[in-house]
Amino acid sequence: MATRLVSLLCLALGFHQVFAASYSQTSSHQGTQFLDTFTWQAIADPTHGRVRYVDQTSALNQNLTFASGDHFILRSDFTNKLDPNGAGRDSVRIQSNHQYTTAVMVFNIRHMPQGCGTWPAVWTLGANWPNQGEVDILEGVNDQGSNAATLHTSSGCTMPASRSQTGTSLASNCDANVNSNSGCGVRFSDSRSYGPTFNANGGGWYAMERRNTGIKVWFWSRNDGSVPAEVRNGATTINTSNWGTPSASFPSTNCDIASKFGPHHIVINLTFCGDFAGAVYGQSGCPSTCNDFVNNNPGAFNNAFFDFQWLKIYQ
Repeated sequence: MATRLVSLLCLALGFHQVFAASYSQTSSHQGTQFLDTFTWQAIADPTHGRVRYVDQTSALNQNLTFASGDHFILRSDFTNKLDPNGAGRDSVRIQSNHQYTTAVMVFNIRHMPQGCGTWPAVWTLGANWPNQGEVDILEGVNDQGSNAATLHTSSGCTMPASRSQTGTSLASNCDANVNSNSGCGVRFSDSRSYGPTFNANGGGWYAMERRNTGIKVWFWSRNDGSVPAEVRNGATTINTSNWGTPSASFPSTNCDIASKFGPHHIVINLTFCGDFAGAVYGQSGCPSTCNDFVNNNPGAFNNAFFDFQWLKIYQ
């Protein structure tokens, strides 16, 4: 009898795990819908970039934001030289009006910003940073390397050396207060996941699943044969247990996800230089200094834009 009860319990747990990985679409963002579901943040850049974030009206007037059909464009100015003593290059930072906890976010992106000095990112953020956590889904600088997904938290969150992911761990301590806030990052194995190579292959899909048992990030290039049909088609229901090994996995083994991560907004932004792109600019094979390049070469940012086909949220 005891053996039978254990078997039934395991079976029940198995069903629970499958159910927990199943989600229904709760919102879809495409084209002009982004204009109503996100707020343009005309704020000073917290990462000290050579940038001036503009409000929605200014972004629309300057064509730094453009929405039509299934295209939603976010870009920087690429026509004006800058006064080295004046404001930075005009660009955009938007934040979702809604917050999310347990959820899956799928970003269908055709193109991301590229160029020396660029620092594009798609991420989620809680209030009272870093105490409610940060999840970097897409991030890189100066066209270098493949994508890196990273967690930033308060102290007491670390990642195990060995876990099921295709990417390579860059650090284990997620504490934003140590190691110059490098967080616990994972470098993706797919070179198509970032920058000019991403764009040359028609973009692709990024997906992030957040549960109290852990956080996972996947990437599939546009013509990747392994992209799940439900991701490719933006299905109304999904089951992440069918998506294969994630590019990055952040289990709750030594990190209490429920307490380290609060309700999160989605943030999409493009900055220049600053704490990351500027700090490693000299190692990137780019000319001059970062700020000088951004100030004096507006045409270099003709391809510094995001083109989102859609964003879908599942809960």
